[in-house]
Amino acid sequence: MTDKPLWQPGPARIANANLTAFAREVRRRWEVTANDYAALHRWSIAEPAQFWQTVASFCRVRGDGLDGAALSDGDRMPGARWFPDARLNYAENLLRRRDRATALVFWSEERLKTSVTYAELYSEVSRLAQALRAAGVTPGDRVAAYLPNVPGAIIAMLAATSLGATWSSCSPDFGEQGVLDRFGQIEPKVLFAADGYFYNGKTIDLIERLREIAGQLPSVEKIVVVPYTRPRPPLAGLPRAVNVHDFMAPWRAKEIAFERLPFDHPLYILYSSGTTGVPKCIVHGAGGTLLQHMKEHQLHVDLKSGERLFYFTTCGWMMWNWLASALASGAGLVLYDGSPLIAGGRVLFDLADAARVHAFGVSAKFLDSAAKAGLRPRLTHRLASMRTLLSTGSPLAPEGFDYVYRDIKRDLHLASISGGTDLISCFVLGNPLAPVWRGEIQCAGLGMDVAVFDENGRAVQETKGELVCRRPFPSMPVGFWSDAGGTKYRAAYFEKFPGVWCHGDYIEQTSRGGYVIYGRSDAVLNPGGVRIGTAEIYRQVESLDEVVESLVIGQEWPPAKPVDVRVVLFVRLREGLDLDTGLIERIKRRIRENTTPRHVPAVILQVADIPRTKSGKIVELAVRNIVHGRPVKNVDALANPEALAHYQDRPELRA
Repeated sequence: MTDKPLWQPGPARIANANLTAFAREVRRRWEVTANDYAALHRWSIAEPAQFWQTVASFCRVRGDGLDGAALSDGDRMPGARWFPDARLNYAENLLRRRDRATALVFWSEERLKTSVTYAELYSEVSRLAQALRAAGVTPGDRVAAYLPNVPGAIIAMLAATSLGATWSSCSPDFGEQGVLDRFGQIEPKVLFAADGYFYNGKTIDLIERLREIAGQLPSVEKIVVVPYTRPRPPLAGLPRAVNVHDFMAPWRAKEIAFERLPFDHPLYILYSSGTTGVPKCIVHGAGGTLLQHMKEHQLHVDLKSGERLFYFTTCGWMMWNWLASALASGAGLVLYDGSPLIAGGRVLFDLADAARVHAFGVSAKFLDSAAKAGLRPRLTHRLASMRTLLSTGSPLAPEGFDYVYRDIKRDLHLASISGGTDLISCFVLGNPLAPVWRGEIQCAGLGMDVAVFDENGRAVQETKGELVCRRPFPSMPVGFWSDAGGTKYRAAYFEKFPGVWCHGDYIEQTSRGGYVIYGRSDAVLNPGGVRIGTAEIYRQVESLDEVVESLVIGQEWPPAKPVDVRVVLFVRLREGLDLDTGLIERIKRRIRENTTPRHVPAVILQVADIPRTKSGKIVELAVRNIVHGRPVKNVDALANPEALAHYQDRPELRA
């Protein structure tokens, strides 16, 4: 453990931070003096009603009854109710600005570039909302989207939610079955879809796929096609379809009639990865989503009105929903659609410069790929506006921290963040007032009673265990779709430790109050009864220049009559390299010298590809099932299902 932080904020940054102003507001309103973040966090979980009332006031959330009771049944988890008498509208909060400043900046890999002002955004949402209302959309109806990350997706979401409809989206790289597995469960009334999309230099047409999907979604009364790859896509043979421009044509912009609805009114339906079965449909409420996102944007990211937030995401990942909410803080959104690796991997940094991005978000995998490609944006780009770099999707290795400060920018708040689709937000994330330590997530989120439990349900520190949350928080799901009585919901999070949210991450709290995530609990290796987080091995293996990426599983051994588990490592190497005896020994030595002999794989095999979900997460469980001859359910949830063939019937795994 290093004794010197990689970065710490200067006095001016601390003085001007939103979090500093929030602490003053807490002192003024509640006569509570929090001299540091730890004290503020303790108060936020000890007095949740006061804390979330203050967040609503400080962030200027628009609605009725937000100054009333903030929490009822606060001792129930699940079962607590936030702001039970309040009514609000999510879109109304995101559309608070109507000036001519830029609200959306958009780049496509096909050199399509555009921008939308706040006034134009309001106008377009107004027209589309009127068209949807005329089409019969009412509060509680589901509006689904099969769209790339384009301005039209933001506009359609705001139009639908302004009416109180529930929005659900997935990215266009989902195949037919993947879309039906999701939207088929929630029975949308309206489906927005693009005519195609661009990726890695290719144009992918969606019209034929859309015909197949539409034929199996009988609930859909209107398909609204958003032109992207051509001005007038052919809609012949696509029943109930209309070009979005024709759909909006009869309507002129006017004041939007926002539907203010209960705080927990369903806003979004998100989906679990679906790699172990049909995806769970996770329903999130409007108020909890808005309040949690505004807290994270303003207090943890230190995002201010007029600044710009970028996150590399698709409409099928919760980070798109998280990004969209930044409009509620008066910030502009920077959108990118396509491959992040074109232009030699420089395109996202080009965009950060051109759009003057203040908070720049990518995955840990992107940073690792940029480092291995030898990119040094500090020397090739100005990045003058960039104050914060956000990383999520998988644990950011300590070497990733080194790369950011060595090769991207030195004066930068690097915030590794972690949460998930389940809470549409974060449990652990950044603190703009605190130092950044190598390899550590800085803190637990305000209002989030995060702890690490051992297998007996005891809180531990400086020991690996389960990430849990011991008290309710506003962005807990309203429930799962079609889960009468909440049986599946309770089983998903509250079965392991009754009354406590168990998230499924294998994690450790450090002596400094930070966190290190070692992977998913269900992917933890257990050779000889010793629990090993997969990220511990990835960190060592992927620090070798020859290794592009890796995947590790525990194989039951011996196959005929298992008595133990052995560690099996798969590696994807740089193009043209082969896994020889020398490299195998180097990998084993690197792991042994930096971890323990228990971490050293019994078998190391080369593969041509690593399977991953649409949001880029590797799927250890799917590979484990393939290796053990078990079926992999719902391969349509994978971005590259063909990669599974590299793991099937490997003779090296029978000896």
